[in-house]
Amino acid sequence: MAGFDFPMTLLDLAGSVALLLWGVRMVQTGVQRAFGARLQTALGTALRTPARAFLTGVGVTALLQSSTATGLMVAGFAAGGLVDLVPALAVMLGANVGTTLIVQLLSFDLSAATPALILIGVLMFQRSQTSRTHDLGRVAIGLGLMLLALRQLLYLITPFEDAPSLRLLLGAIATQPWLDVIVAAGLTWAAHSSVAIVLLVMSLAAKGVVPPDAAFALVLGANLGTALNPMLEMEGGSDAAARRVPAGNLGTRLIGVVLGLALLPKLGPWMVTIVPDPARAVAGFHLLFNLVLAALFFPVLPYYASLLRRLFPARINAQDPSRPLYLDEAARETPVVAIGAATREALRLADVLESMLHASLDAFATDDRRRVSEARRMDDVLDRLNSAIRAYLTGLDPDAASDADQRRIEEILAFTTNLEHAGDVVDKNLLSHAVKRLKRNIHLSGEQTDELAAIVARLVANLRAAASVFMTTDVRAARMLAVEKEAFRELETSATEDHFAQIRAGQTREAEASAWRLDLLRDLKRINDHLVAAAAYPVLKGQGELLPTRLRGNE
Repeated sequence: MAGFDFPMTLLDLAGSVALLLWGVRMVQTGVQRAFGARLQTALGTALRTPARAFLTGVGVTALLQSSTATGLMVAGFAAGGLVDLVPALAVMLGANVGTTLIVQLLSFDLSAATPALILIGVLMFQRSQTSRTHDLGRVAIGLGLMLLALRQLLYLITPFEDAPSLRLLLGAIATQPWLDVIVAAGLTWAAHSSVAIVLLVMSLAAKGVVPPDAAFALVLGANLGTALNPMLEMEGGSDAAARRVPAGNLGTRLIGVVLGLALLPKLGPWMVTIVPDPARAVAGFHLLFNLVLAALFFPVLPYYASLLRRLFPARINAQDPSRPLYLDEAARETPVVAIGAATREALRLADVLESMLHASLDAFATDDRRRVSEARRMDDVLDRLNSAIRAYLTGLDPDAASDADQRRIEEILAFTTNLEHAGDVVDKNLLSHAVKRLKRNIHLSGEQTDELAAIVARLVANLRAAASVFMTTDVRAARMLAVEKEAFRELETSATEDHFAQIRAGQTREAEASAWRLDLLRDLKRINDHLVAAAAYPVLKGQGELLPTRLRGNE
């Protein structure tokens, strides 16, 4: 029976660890869905001074329970030039301290609160009509599951404290601190949670399964492993400058682990003397490690940032314009960060479409066929970027995204799809008109050229307004953009009347030119329609300012 019981207990242990990981994930996703957008905004506004950045990093990460999520937000700000590297690194020092706070809390015996947390969480999750209360219910359930998993781990480990096979395995690890670091770093990388691994180590230490020095070395490894995720999961083609923050965080952890291993023979016994309880000692060592690391690096952050800028210079060479720049695969686990990355990528479509419009105008004004070819290559860029953004957003975990996140995803997809369709109109229609004019030798007068330039300039202004509305969701700006549909409709009506007037007057040559101009204006109007649908309509629909139909109702 003993041979059967031990494998079954290992299975139970694995299940308890999985329950712990799932509890941590529920806490993270619940907080992200309830406060993710606000936390990102708070983080962005606090990145002005290193001191504020450090404290904000502590607070945001204490709520998110994921220094990786905080790091992805900060890396996005820093890569986009929205924040200096020094405050970004300060946030990461604070984030590392923030992850230790829940470990401190759970180092106390809170098992009695398990049923209440799960009960309250389920009631909030199922009964509440408020999305935030619903998400906070998820957080309460996650905390309850974490406490339940920790109690189960302690229960399962107790009978095997003196098991020879387990002692032999853990004894081999305990004699080699560097091996402890490697094992814990690998487990943390695989689990994507230093909190879960430190809590597991705390449970093992509480029952004496691992000695204090080995437990402290495992904590060092967990701190190293959580810094590996952003670096290893970053795309190989990413700009080197985007790696500065995750590389800087990994560098501080590496230095801290080396110093920790060197001081462990003296630091371990001192820690046990100060905090006799093994579980509390592990939690205290975890906090002390990150506090000391922050104290060591905070004064030298400007010099450290300069070193990182030299090691990871910004890319200045030309690159494929259709390759996404901001769709970080590592951000997929944090929807609020991934949505921000997709938003930045979507704005690139507006820049490409503006270049296409300028190239089209040049093709009309200068008879330059090369501009036609350039504009058509830009349409391929639009198609590829739109496909990449769609695949990126549809691949996000829907359970981790709040209702607000889902609405924003729909807005991004509507924006990119409409801009891609506008690019198709430029490619298949506007540029075809330019080629047709050259083939038929249709001459544009100076006045007609100026008129066309004015219309394209107005269209470009509307494109920029659409990008602004897409970012700000300002209702007044959305209403002003929607009014532009009427302006382009009036241009089309006027051109139609001129065309039929020339036909009735028997002006065949002029009628041919006016027909070409009318087709051109209709396509420019179609492009403007896509711009309005891309940005103005989603905002106005959300505010209830769109009518279901333009038809007069029956009286």
